[in-house]
Amino acid sequence: MSTIKLSYFNGRGLAEKSRWMLVIADQPFEDFRHPLTFGTPGDLSTLKQDEFLSDKAAGLPAASLGKVPVLEVNGVKIPQSKAIERYVARKFGFMGANDEEAACIDAFSEHDRDAKDMYQKAKKEGTVDKFFAVTFPEFLIKVAVLKTIALVDY
Repeated sequence: MSTIKLSYFNGRGLAEKSRWMLVIADQPFEDFRHPLTFGTPGDLSTLKQDEFLSDKAAGLPAASLGKVPVLEVNGVKIPQSKAIERYVARKFGFMGANDEEAACIDAFSEHDRDAKDMYQKAKKEGTVDKFFAVTFPEFLIKVAVLKTIALVDY
C-alpha cells in the first residue's frame, strides 16, 4: 500500500480537488496543513504563515521550488497542483476510460485554471462582484455547453 502525504496550507485552495479525489477514492493519506493566521481576519496583508516560512527557509519544499502543494507518494515528491490532480485522477480511476476521455477531462481542468485566472484578474481590477454576477455564470454556461457537444459522453 502506498503512503501518501499531501502538504498545503490550512485552507482549500490549490490542494482541495486532490483532497476530494483522495477521499472519494477512499485512499488513506496524511493531510498536512501549514497553519495560517490573520492579524486582521480576511486582510491578506496581515496573513502569517510562520511555520511554512520556517520550513521554506530550511529548504523543505525544495522539490516544488519553495511552493505548495506537494504530494509525496512513497518518498517521491510531486509538485504543482495540476500535476498532482492529474496524477491522483489517473492513479485512482478519475481520468476516463480511454485517451479521448482523458483529454476531455484534461481540457476541463484547463477551463478550471482559466476561471481562476479570470477571478484573479477581477480581484486586481476590483470587479469581483461583476465576476460572480456576470462573468463567471456566463463562463459556466459555455463550459456546460461544451460538455453537451463533446465527442465523449461523461
